[in-house]
Amino acid sequence: MTYHPKSDFMRVMMERGFLADCTDYQGLDDALSTGVVTTYIGYDATAKSLHVGHLLNIMMLRWLQKTGHQPITLMGGGTTKVGDPSFRADERPLLTPDQINDNIEGMQQVFAKYLTYGDGPTDAKMLNNAEWLDQLNYLDFLRDIGRHFSVNRMLAFESVKSRLDREQSLSFLEFNYMILQAYDFLELNRRYGCTLQMGGSDQWGNIINGIDLTRRVLDHEIYGLTSPLLTTSDGRKMGKSAGGAMWLNADMLSPYEFWQFWRNSTDADVGRFLKLYTEMPVDECTRLGALEGAEINEAKIILANAVTTLCHGADAAATAEATAREVFEHGGTGDDLPTLELSAEEVSDGISIVQVLVRAGLAKSGKDAKRLIGENGARMNDEALSDAGLMLDADALRQPVKLSAGKKRHALVKLAV
Repeated sequence: MTYHPKSDFMRVMMERGFLADCTDYQGLDDALSTGVVTTYIGYDATAKSLHVGHLLNIMMLRWLQKTGHQPITLMGGGTTKVGDPSFRADERPLLTPDQINDNIEGMQQVFAKYLTYGDGPTDAKMLNNAEWLDQLNYLDFLRDIGRHFSVNRMLAFESVKSRLDREQSLSFLEFNYMILQAYDFLELNRRYGCTLQMGGSDQWGNIINGIDLTRRVLDHEIYGLTSPLLTTSDGRKMGKSAGGAMWLNADMLSPYEFWQFWRNSTDADVGRFLKLYTEMPVDECTRLGALEGAEINEAKIILANAVTTLCHGADAAATAEATAREVFEHGGTGDDLPTLELSAEEVSDGISIVQVLVRAGLAKSGKDAKRLIGENGARMNDEALSDAGLMLDADALRQPVKLSAGKKRHALVKLAV
């Protein structure tokens, strides 16, 4: 891609590695250069928190606002009732309206840390597509909107084709999802003057549908822009770890564990992650990413501190770093480690070390915990655990116990007061 952008936003997207594809580079760049562009990204409410996999697009909205444009965070109160089938092997479990509303409430906590909401021309808006989707009359919708969609074309989209090629069922409910998402763009354009949709590259087909529909119905010029689907240099999906999803809400993942996730980045990812997930100058990101040996570890701490400060605040980042140094450099327990509190009743007859490892989040299952112990990967107070049958009682927990899985994952276990 040799396009040289005029607008600050497009320049940032290209310099920092956010840009995978765009429907019209020149047209969008001109629009960004001549006025405020209202832009949305949609988030279906499938969990109580967003995770690190969403952070790339949240940073795109943050840069959009910083360069003088208006972001819309669109909550999928309506579309979550259907479920996005894109590149999934099976149908999403259907959630109740109460579950969806609870999830939206949890997700909304994150956005205010990255975006400024209000009534100004570049202040962000928080919207919910249930506002228009819940009111649809099915027959009117089929006649007015459905007639603009070609089933032949919809079947050709990679997200649908990959499912059908594997001979996996695609329900009529899921097949409707792309029509509803396209309708979102139409309604956002009609109601709020939104002219740009952004999303991951897996949303390209859905974005194109929305652009086509809006042009057909309203004859308005609108645009789409996608970000790359990130994997880490060792091939893992961004936002996943051995312990599960890396949530952005502190009540679902402690700031220390969040900090540790970034500190544990592979050497090859440091420069790229600094450009995408921090606001440090590009040249400095490149310089830090090129360091080697012990110096790259300091670059990882800079990365962890910068990302954690944006998500959880500077105090949480400083506390996480201090805890990490205490745990790793001085062999201490630190006072910010994830902590499992056990009641006196739970340990009255003793509780197995296997169960404690699982409950502390250091193993996925009893089988995983036993494997960890058998491979000498588990430690208690920095001493190797060798007995999977070990029982802990109240006496053993009079002082907090530090448990470790490998060299990088730790937790405290103590009696509840």
